[in-house]
Amino acid sequence: MLVPNFHQTLDAILDLEFDTEYGFNPMDADPELTAQLYGLIHARYILSMRGIDDMCLKYQRGDFGICPRIYCDGQLVLPVGMSDSVGESHVKVYCPRCRDVYQPHARCAHLDGAMFGTSFPHMFFMQLPHLLPEPPLEKYTPRIYGFKLHKSALLPPEHPEPDIKNTISTDSVNNNNSNTNVSSGKSLPLIPMVSPPAVKVSQNSSPTIGPPMHRFNFTIN
Repeated sequence: MLVPNFHQTLDAILDLEFDTEYGFNPMDADPELTAQLYGLIHARYILSMRGIDDMCLKYQRGDFGICPRIYCDGQLVLPVGMSDSVGESHVKVYCPRCRDVYQPHARCAHLDGAMFGTSFPHMFFMQLPHLLPEPPLEKYTPRIYGFKLHKSALLPPEHPEPDIKNTISTDSVNNNNSNTNVSSGKSLPLIPMVSPPAVKVSQNSSPTIGPPMHRFNFTIN
């Protein structure tokens, strides 16, 4: 159902007379469909007992790389797909210690994730639970000059949306009040302007604005 011309494509994969120099014969099968079918067969094979044994050897050799997280301390990783459908995403690597996914090495980053599937690493550790590592004990703590940051400092700032209705109603009330004052002939009270204190500047002294502040000592009984 997933690969058109399934039988013809499967015959091309099982053909014992495959030409290693020229590849598949275009008249026999489409190379792209053949690669897709081979990848889907591979995704099913690694879920079998023989497939898990083969992948275990590669995992213990470190063929799939290590986790880039510092506190995972070089934990070995396994390939995983983000989707079981061909052509949706590239393969990723799964770390069993921090239980997160990361980008793989550049040489295999263009492989289709469906060639490994979404279930492989979890099935792997269900069949081989003795290889499952413990979660990391250490965790990165943000600090500034050695002091831990409060949780609220790590949250993004909140920008509340202005209440348009209240703004319009407030403006209308202010306009009504101003119109009422004008129509009634009453003048609005004026706010007196206070000039800033003069700054005395002399040639032998620095500018001063006012008398110096005094320090008070308080005693609590």
